[in-house]
Amino acid sequence: MNASSTSMDELLALSAAHHHKLCPRQVLGVRAGLLAGLLLDLTLPQSDKRLIAISETDGCFVDGLAAATGCYVGRRTLRIEDYGKTAATFVDTVTEHAVRIHPQKSARELAWNYAASARNKWEAQLIGYQHIPDDLLLQWQRVELTTSIKQIVGQAGKRVSCEICGEEIINQREVIREGTVLCQPCAGGSYFRFSSDPNHMRTLENICHTAA
Repeated sequence: MNASSTSMDELLALSAAHHHKLCPRQVLGVRAGLLAGLLLDLTLPQSDKRLIAISETDGCFVDGLAAATGCYVGRRTLRIEDYGKTAATFVDTVTEHAVRIHPQKSARELAWNYAASARNKWEAQLIGYQHIPDDLLLQWQRVELTTSIKQIVGQAGKRVSCEICGEEIINQREVIREGTVLCQPCAGGSYFRFSSDPNHMRTLENICHTAA
């Protein structure tokens, strides 16, 4: 099995630098990322884009995970499926092997056994999570993706235009409906809708005019 090319202390420092401080969930993210490297036999943090991480939450956990794996949104190797769970699936895009990792239910209480000097629960978790053995801290299981990794990643450089709104769509995120190329909002899958308040645009126009 391959080991991390960077020490855990260095990874925690990197995570803290992005997050402005170190917290227990960042430690969990680092530990999960390090374990993923061992289970998938990959040297992490990666310098290429072989590993894809799919986190089931945002926030602190993701900062630790990114530091340990080298997976980042900007490199298209980190994705968020927000289930509100401190868990992540790691996918080797070469072998297509995937493993899902999350904390053991007993981790919070167990942390006290590894942080005798802790003054409170938060500090016990911060210290304890760095020292609890993998098999006591984390649970992992091989999984199969319900969508192929090639479809999840898409193909960079591909560009089409939505036949309704005209906006450009990249990375094969278009929807084909009865032969018509649509963006996801026009296909009815949007997280937003346009405001019907006429005062909204006038306010924005005033702001932009003032700024100019």
